[in-house]
Amino acid sequence: MSRASIAVLVSIILLPLVVRHAIATEIWIFAIFGLGLNLLLGYTGLLSFGQSTFFGSAAYVAGWLLKHYAINVFLALGAGVAVGAVSALLVGYLCVQRSGLYFIMLTFALNQLFYFIAYQWTSITGGEDGMAGIPRPALLGIDFKDPLNYYAFVSLLFLISLFLMKKIVESPLGRILQAIRENEVRAEAVGYNVPRFKLLAFVIGGAFSGLAGVLYAMLFGIVPLEAISFVFSGNVVFATLIGGSGSLYGPIIGSFVFIWLSESMSVMWARWPLLLGVAFVIVVMFLRGGVVEAWTRFWSWRSSKQKT
Repeated sequence: MSRASIAVLVSIILLPLVVRHAIATEIWIFAIFGLGLNLLLGYTGLLSFGQSTFFGSAAYVAGWLLKHYAINVFLALGAGVAVGAVSALLVGYLCVQRSGLYFIMLTFALNQLFYFIAYQWTSITGGEDGMAGIPRPALLGIDFKDPLNYYAFVSLLFLISLFLMKKIVESPLGRILQAIRENEVRAEAVGYNVPRFKLLAFVIGGAFSGLAGVLYAMLFGIVPLEAISFVFSGNVVFATLIGGSGSLYGPIIGSFVFIWLSESMSVMWARWPLLLGVAFVIVVMFLRGGVVEAWTRFWSWRSSKQKT
C-alpha cells in the first residue's frame, strides 16, 4: 500500500475527531465530486464550468424520489449516478463539438440553462428556497440519521470511488485521455476518435458528480438552488486546481482546503474568500500542479539536501 493510500485511510479515521461530522462528511462528498471533474480537467484537458449541472440534477431527482416515494438508499444512489451520466451525455455531446474558449463557454451556458429551469420549476425544485425535507433512510438496519454512521458510509463510497478512478486513469482508456490532453491532433492522427473519448470522459465524470450530488442531498436534507449554479462548478474547479489537477489525490487535498476554509474560516472571518483567491493566484503563477507539486518539490529538495 502506497503512502498516499495510507494517508487517506488515516485521514478518514482521524477527521471526525478533529471537525464536526457534517463537515468531515462534506469533505469526502466534495472529493468524489472533484474526482469526476479531475478526469476531465486533469486527465483529458477539458476545463468544464458545468459540473454542477450533473451534481444538481442528480440531487434533485434522487431527492424527489426519496422525499415522495421513500425509495431505499441504493436506488437513490443508482438514480443519481444514472441522472449524472445521462445529463453529462447530453451536455457533453454538444460541448465536444467545439474546443478551447467555445467549449468552456458552452459548458457555462448549458449550466445556466439548467440553473434557470431549476429556478423556475418551483413545484418540483422549490426554486430559490431549494428542495427541503429530503430524508436519510436507514440501510440494512443501520440508522443513517446518526452522523457517524453516515460519515462511515460516505467514506466507504469515497474509497470505492477512488479505487474505481485509479483503475480508470491507469487503464488504456486513461492513457488515451492523457494522450488527448497532451496533443489532440496527434491522438486523432493515430486513429483515436477524439470526440467520442471526450464524451466518454464526460459521462464518467458526470456519474461521479451524480453520486456526490445524492450524498450531498441526504447529508443536509435539502438541495439548495446553489447546488446547480455556476458558482458551485467554480468551487470544485478551484479546489481541484489548488489540490493539483492531473493527480489522483489532488482533488482530495483540494477538498480539504476548500471545505475547511469555507466552513471553519468563514466563522472567524467574513472575507475568507480572499485566502482562496491568494491560494489560487499562487497556484496559477508558481505551482501549476497545486499542493501535490509543492509537496513533491519539498521532498525532492529534502532528499537532495540529505545526499549532500
